[in-house]
Amino acid sequence: MNHNKRLVTILAVAVALLLIPLVAMNFSNEVNWSAFDFIVGGALLIGTGLVLEFILRKIKTLKYRIIIGLILFFVLFLIWAELAVGVFGTRFAGS
Repeated sequence: MNHNKRLVTILAVAVALLLIPLVAMNFSNEVNWSAFDFIVGGALLIGTGLVLEFILRKIKTLKYRIIIGLILFFVLFLIWAELAVGVFGTRFAGS
């Protein structure tokens, strides 16, 4: 796949994922994101996508791509969960 097409795909996926809470806010009072939440979520998603793009460009072995990619998504999940509900109880916790 062309590198520019991958970058466009990364941005499109990030925007599509951020549209989910934006649309949900119109239908439910349970979803209440501020502009700051969208900025942080966008930074996390785009940052993760760009790191994944870097991994795909620099790591040639499929096995290592998969392992490092899974670690990357696990770290994204941990950060997102901490910001959302405070899994570890840091000062950045959402609750």
